[in-house]
Amino acid sequence: MFWRHAFEFEKHGRMFEKGDFKYVILDILKQKPSHGYEIIRALEGRFYGFYTPSAGTVYPTLQMLEDMGYVKSSEQDGKKIYTITDEGLKFLDEREETVDKIREHMRDWWWADKPDEIKEIVHELRRIGRLLGHRARRMDRKKWAQIREIISKTYDDIEAVLEQPDKP
Repeated sequence: MFWRHAFEFEKHGRMFEKGDFKYVILDILKQKPSHGYEIIRALEGRFYGFYTPSAGTVYPTLQMLEDMGYVKSSEQDGKKIYTITDEGLKFLDEREETVDKIREHMRDWWWADKPDEIKEIVHELRRIGRLLGHRARRMDRKKWAQIREIISKTYDDIEAVLEQPDKP
């Protein structure tokens, strides 16, 4: 997306407590060796696009884990691939309760019971964002005003739906 947090729902509080991110990365690497970008995409996928860690968070954490001996890196096709070590697996096993709490927090963070609905809505919102981003420079004030009016009306319509009582 052409801006980091385009929608308020993307800023749903703090994702991880201080120090938790290392467990998340180790848990991902437990599944398979990965490079930093794959880790970023894996987390983005787990959160249906609502959360994407920055490279400035992932790579320093990987370096720290490597310094601690919990991961090792190797070059493969010009990319640095990270693999969890036996020491890293032992570290995760010894902190299984902490890892389970983090997994639970991740599941609860964005309504894990409704992934398809969330994915579809986020996909449509991002399509709108990309469309506007691609055409923004060529639009005149009249088109911007029309689009703002459409979005404002859509907001009111969505708000009206949300105010309706849920049906069992």
